[in-house]
Amino acid sequence: MSKKEYVTIRIPKNLYEEIERQVEASQGEFKSVEDYVEFVLSEVLKEEPEDTYTPEEEEEIKRRLRSLGYI
Repeated sequence: MSKKEYVTIRIPKNLYEEIERQVEASQGEFKSVEDYVEFVLSEVLKEEPEDTYTPEEEEEIKRRLRSLGYI
């Protein structure tokens, strides 16, 4: 198994604090804000390109991103 390399990204403090609350509420599923963000971004990247979604799927994606504080 190869060791992962990391980079630093900047997000607004209020978003970071909301993610901290999500991590705390996860009851150990996520160990840190970084673990949570890595998971969410990996899941988003697994999804198909946006232009292949039905209008219903697009609304569900928007709802999910809104609930995570991205939009």
